[in-house]
Amino acid sequence: MLPIMTTASPDPAGFAYHRMGRRTGRHRWWRPLLGAVLFLLSWLVTVLMLYLFSYALGTAAGYPELPDGGVDLGPLRNTALDLTYIAVALPFILLAVRSTERRPAGTLSSVTGRLRKGWLARCLLAALAPVALLTSTSLFLPGDGSASEDSAAWVGLSPFLTSLAVLAVFVPVQAAAEEYLFRGWLTQAVGAFLRSRWLVVLPQAALFATAHGWGTTWGFLDLLVFGLVAGWLTLRTGGLEAAIALHALNNLLAFGVSAATVGGLSSDDTAADAPWQLALADMTAALLYAAIIICIARNQRPQRLAPPEVAPPPPPAPNPCVPPPTTGMARSHNTASD
Repeated sequence: MLPIMTTASPDPAGFAYHRMGRRTGRHRWWRPLLGAVLFLLSWLVTVLMLYLFSYALGTAAGYPELPDGGVDLGPLRNTALDLTYIAVALPFILLAVRSTERRPAGTLSSVTGRLRKGWLARCLLAALAPVALLTSTSLFLPGDGSASEDSAAWVGLSPFLTSLAVLAVFVPVQAAAEEYLFRGWLTQAVGAFLRSRWLVVLPQAALFATAHGWGTTWGFLDLLVFGLVAGWLTLRTGGLEAAIALHALNNLLAFGVSAATVGGLSSDDTAADAPWQLALADMTAALLYAAIIICIARNQRPQRLAPPEVAPPPPPAPNPCVPPPTTGMARSHNTASD
């Protein structure tokens, strides 16, 4: 009897999230590298095309130029365009996994091969309290004295609601793209070589903080802690839902606060520029969110392992003790001879 061939698993119970790249048995050391090259090239070309299109459109419409050479489309349009530059990375990340690693793109979402919408909804609800606490705290933090009193003026109800509607469309996709890139693809690319969960979360968190640029030491540390917490929750819950929920809601409320004041969306400050007070508040909110998610996960028990893929069994070997079946022609011949 021939043995049934199965894909080797680091855990007989199944594959953890960061090991999903090895689940199909098609992993080769060069596949993540090829995927990275194809992703970067396709994304950069797309961003360049979007930039040229927006520049041509803005110039034709008579919009003024920015100091960096771009076209000033207005605070809300500029913000939407910046978010789009990041959001368009999402399909290319999924395509890189599908084409170069030859596995379903849904394996980036979770160990179930899809985005678990019910679990995502629970994570969004869990993020409401920490993010609301962070937002309210940031309103009472002392400023750096660089902004004038006029910049904090209320922008007006109609412009504010318009900004919220636009941000509600672009921000979640932008946040999801970053999560699929760092907590998803990068984590699984490193996890294909390293089994330790503690080591796997370090590279993506460091690159996540670096990708936002260097502003202040506290801002970099804040982004690093966020990346570590989001990465650990991804491995702990078996998917990106917890990280996406926190990232999307945090960014949405941050942009919403900026949209509420005159010139708020025109600010060049990012999370990397956060002062120490805001950085500490943000890190506290992330840790509080992680504690809430762990409590919920103990009751809900989201799937954390993917079952090993099993190859179809080979056809059974012929039994020499059983004669092969006779054909219809042979039966007809025997009947005629009788």
